[in-house]
Amino acid sequence: MKKETFILVHSAWLGAWQWESVKTILESNGHTVIAPDLPGHGQDNTPSTEIAMHDYVLTITQILDTIDEPAILVGHSFNGITVSRAAEVRPKKVKSIVYLTAFLLPNGGSFFNAVQGVKGSMAVDNFYLSEDHAYALVKEEAMHEAFAHDIPKEAFEAAKPNIVKEPVAPLTYELQVTEGSWGKIPKYYIECLQDNAIPIEVQRAMYDGKVEEVFSLNTSHTPNFSQPKALANILMGL
Repeated sequence: MKKETFILVHSAWLGAWQWESVKTILESNGHTVIAPDLPGHGQDNTPSTEIAMHDYVLTITQILDTIDEPAILVGHSFNGITVSRAAEVRPKKVKSIVYLTAFLLPNGGSFFNAVQGVKGSMAVDNFYLSEDHAYALVKEEAMHEAFAHDIPKEAFEAAKPNIVKEPVAPLTYELQVTEGSWGKIPKYYIECLQDNAIPIEVQRAMYDGKVEEVFSLNTSHTPNFSQPKALANILMGL
């Protein structure tokens, strides 16, 4: 099996810590894994009001600039948008893009536009902005069922202190990608069949006709917690 370099990009509200189990499995099989904290997430304390999509993308492109061989770029949930843009500006550094129940949007698409009219999403139904519109949250009482209903409540509660406020500015960003750059990079999608945040029909509408192959996991929005081995096996099989 060829040893790959994986760059694992976390979802909104979380951080690099979400990848710990998957990272351990990939590394134990000889792969190189880089899982950064995006600005304002995990160990990065950049204030929400100072963060734009450019800052997320810069975090990824700076990593890509340090590697010799093209990497497999994995984006979870909202940060499918981030990895799309990073791949657009560093296409020669990206071997393929994996969208893990992620926003795979066309040129000009944005998170806010993509969720308009979405039905059956506990995340969308319980989404709200702070009074100053600096950051976004999902109502605390809905988070477990929305994102991780297939892990024990106790485990979710233990992880909850690591959940951060999501900066609003990147959520408004309108994706800029081209067929000549991002469009030429092989793309794969991992759909999550029990996802209460991005319903399966929404996932399928986003990836339809745009990817080389689709893989299915019978999980919530966060298989990195509930089925890390199955997720890692998909990544290693690409």
